Amino acid sequence: MAKKKICWALFVLLLPAVPAACSWGEPETTAEPEVKSEESSPPPEAVEEAGSREAAVPAEEAAGEAAIATEKPASETTIKADQPKAPPLDKKETVKKEPERNLLLTPTTQYEKSPAEFNVRFETTKGDFTVKLVREWSPIGVDHFYHLVKIGYFNDIAFFRAIEGFMVQFGMHGDPEINRLWSETNLQDEPVKASNLRGYMSFAKSSAPNSRSTQLFINLVDNTNLDGYGFSPIGQVIDGMSVVDSLYMGYGEGAPRGRGPSQMLISQQGNPYLKEKFPKLDYIKKATILE
Repeated sequence: MAKKKICWALFVLLLPAVPAACSWGEPETTAEPEVKSEESSPPPEAVEEAGSREAAVPAEEAAGEAAIATEKPASETTIKADQPKAPPLDKKETVKKEPERNLLLTPTTQYEKSPAEFNVRFETTKGDFTVKLVREWSPIGVDHFYHLVKIGYFNDIAFFRAIEGFMVQFGMHGDPEINRLWSETNLQDEPVKASNLRGYMSFAKSSAPNSRSTQLFINLVDNTNLDGYGFSPIGQVIDGMSVVDSLYMGYGEGAPRGRGPSQMLISQQGNPYLKEKFPKLDYIKKATILE
């Protein structure tokens, strides 16, 4: 498990002629996002830092093939100093929310085994959709996701990166402290048993081994090129894909390549930053395991 790292995912789009790679996770540097893959020798364009490609490859030239990169704050001190303070709760509300918050503040990779298959309903600001999880595809990933849903991790979090004709991405918690703790809790890599077809959901990761944590994406189109870079699907949207298609995508690619949200600022400031600067983003209101 990677220590003292922060996992933030960001797809960096490559030119049509460049083979696409995908990686999400926790970079070792404090610079701009870097793209990662499981292959031993990914294309040079896929592994260089996003900042070094900025001038050479304008964002508007991207064509829907992706490489996934990550962005790391300058320091943990910065995160703690800049994170917003939640308004005080009255005594009754504090008692009511304490058990759930304690679980969210106690990241772990030791949890119960999930069912072989189960469904999760996502209630969003655009309507509901349902994902069927298949443990056989990615046992470690599905068990982790099952636990996150059970403790309410995905409640009130944004689809902070949504790119038309590619994918929608989510999983950064709106509370900076919770996001920091869970992004340091990483999963072992697993072989890709299903494909990143339209409607399939996978964990994001970085080029570092074993770097999956909480960020996920749902493919809006068939992105089978991502399979070769180790993105292992954990489930598939079985109802409400039209809702996923309708999520707000007007901000496009995230900063610094695009005008969308910066993962670094999400990590430091959480939902207040997103709601002030990107008010049109859609959110997951609640995720529930269906019996």
